Amino acid sequence: MEILNEATFKSKVFNFEQNKDWKFEGSLPAIIDFYADWCGPCKALSPILEELSKEYAGKINIYKVDTEATPQLAAMFGVRGIPSLLFVPKKGQPQMAAGLVPKDSLKKAINQILGI
Repeated sequence: MEILNEATFKSKVFNFEQNKDWKFEGSLPAIIDFYADWCGPCKALSPILEELSKEYAGKINIYKVDTEATPQLAAMFGVRGIPSLLFVPKKGQPQMAAGLVPKDSLKKAINQILGI
């Protein structure tokens, strides 16, 4: 899992400075975890995402965005509570899920939203 800053977000997910409409920059579908170090549910979600990153290696990318370090990215996607997960398919619009999501539900979302 890779922690994205504003520059890496623009190159790997969405270049919001060049595009007004959504245009995914990645080569694999992605999950973006909006988190903060002080957030208990975020800490509980992190090992689940680690497991999924291994299970789906080469099929999806899992990124993390620290809402404390890059609040503008969280604001852009309307993140009001954390953890929040942004599911980004290769084609189509991303979808957001808020809160601590169980692993089974994450796998269903990976299958349904990301088409894996």
